Amino acid sequence: MIRLPIKKLKSGMIIAQSIYNRRGASYLVKGQPITKEYIDRLAKIGIPQVAVTSTNPNFKLQPPEDVVQEKTRIRAIETVYTAYKSVTESGRLDAAALQSVSDGLILDLIERRENLVQLTDIRMHDTYTFAHSVNVAILSAMIGLHSNFSQQDLQLLTLGAMLHDIGKIDTPTDLLNKASRLNDAEYATIKQHPGNGALRIMEMKDQIPKASVLASVAAEHHEHIDGNGYPRGLKEKEIHRFAKIVAIADVYDALTSERPYKRAYTPNVAYNIMVNVTQGQFDPVLLQRFFNNVALYPVGTVLKTIYGYAIVSHCEFGQTQTPTIIAFADLEGHRLKEPRKIDLASTAEGSRAIEIVISDSELRHFIHELDLDPSMYLLEDNASA
Repeated sequence: MIRLPIKKLKSGMIIAQSIYNRRGASYLVKGQPITKEYIDRLAKIGIPQVAVTSTNPNFKLQPPEDVVQEKTRIRAIETVYTAYKSVTESGRLDAAALQSVSDGLILDLIERRENLVQLTDIRMHDTYTFAHSVNVAILSAMIGLHSNFSQQDLQLLTLGAMLHDIGKIDTPTDLLNKASRLNDAEYATIKQHPGNGALRIMEMKDQIPKASVLASVAAEHHEHIDGNGYPRGLKEKEIHRFAKIVAIADVYDALTSERPYKRAYTPNVAYNIMVNVTQGQFDPVLLQRFFNNVALYPVGTVLKTIYGYAIVSHCEFGQTQTPTIIAFADLEGHRLKEPRKIDLASTAEGSRAIEIVISDSELRHFIHELDLDPSMYLLEDNASA
């Protein structure tokens, strides 16, 4: 997988990430071949770059399967959009519609529970909240599933995650999309959204089952285990168990998403931030459970390792720090005569074998210098499997 500027896209390349507008993936859905018409449209709507599975249009390499089906995700985004719009305009919420899409997400996760979270999507800045809410619901339900939650608790958790940012409908859009640093007054306004969300939910308690639980999720998803969160500075057991889960999903999705004020972090960088930099913010057991199911080095990632340059070919639940790789060049960047497949989980070095993730700009230069796209080794590997 490599992110390319729009001007470097070629017809026939396979897109590796979906691009969502407010009603779902109506721009491009991952796995589709790109056409000149799509390229022109992406340039017109201002998308700067997209990820493709290969720079060679002849390599029809499909991205790895998601944890939920694309049609399920699209339906969920549209439903959340409609729900938020209805709350804004009339103060009414179609809880049955949200519950229906929540059930669909859970069913997909149960059927695909062996799949890892592999890739992120692209969202238009002015409609970020809707796709973000769905992603947070998916990631939260995933944690709940691996925590052996009951069906009822899974449904409540997923619905709470979908509504966790409902308070942002009361936040000025220009603040949510501001590209520069927020001043103290602006940040104070942003920090009102958990409380506003809880109030909104309780105002609709006659329309929503277990409204008090969902309100707790909205109110507490920015609280920290060590008490340094907001709005109330709650600690550990004072925070609702669903809110602890949604907090993890919320931050991970925010870190790995493109925003007006920052580039998207890669999953391994998000892992380092959440595990090492923000110690005390998250429940450590839930955090580990979450990252057991997230590909820190998604399939198609090119790495520099102690064995040379390699591309990630496979990763498994619980071993996300030690994927299987295919080494294709030595430490000096010279192409090997024969590629070497290495399961890092079975080596003495393990995750220490990985030195760096090759950036997209470095990878483009590497492909030009070697006159090969490492994705060819994934095609060969799939063919021999």
